[in-house]
Amino acid sequence: MAILARPGLAFPARSDAEAPRALEAEHAQLSALYEAHGARIHRFLRDLLGDATLAKDATQETFMRAYRKLATLDPAMSVAPWLFGIARNVSLELRKARFRAGRTFVQQDADAASSDCPERDFLGREALKQVGAALVQLPEERRAMLLLRLDHGLSYDDIAVTMGCSLAKVKVEIFRARETLRGVMGERS
Repeated sequence: MAILARPGLAFPARSDAEAPRALEAEHAQLSALYEAHGARIHRFLRDLLGDATLAKDATQETFMRAYRKLATLDPAMSVAPWLFGIARNVSLELRKARFRAGRTFVQQDADAASSDCPERDFLGREALKQVGAALVQLPEERRAMLLLRLDHGLSYDDIAVTMGCSLAKVKVEIFRARETLRGVMGERS
């Protein structure tokens, strides 16, 4: 499903009369892109970065970069893997900047759906903490691949494109990530 009209997005020079219409069209394209993929990209970044506030900033940066590079997107390529690749690069840059600054990420509790049973809420939060702690132990690349597959439903082929690696590597890394999580979760039981 094509969300955006991409032909000739290299926006030629326009007259003063054409400028407002062209800006409206550009704004509509960016809005459609964000509406279709914004929540998934934010969730992916939140899971990678472990900080909801930082993920909001990273989501904005992801869509700004995507908008600037929209003309380079191959029309045959799906938009989602392309966006996830940009988001991953943004997260890597933020992690490197934080590391250089000597700061650490604080893992925040995931947004849990509230129910009428406090015990169920507590057990749900504890399970999310355990899964989150197990995910943090994975190398970033492996964690990103696993999240793209399980949480975002991307195919192995799309993950390979997003991560810039071979299909075989994606399959092996996701297998190893699952094995590591099984081991860590088994120790905690």
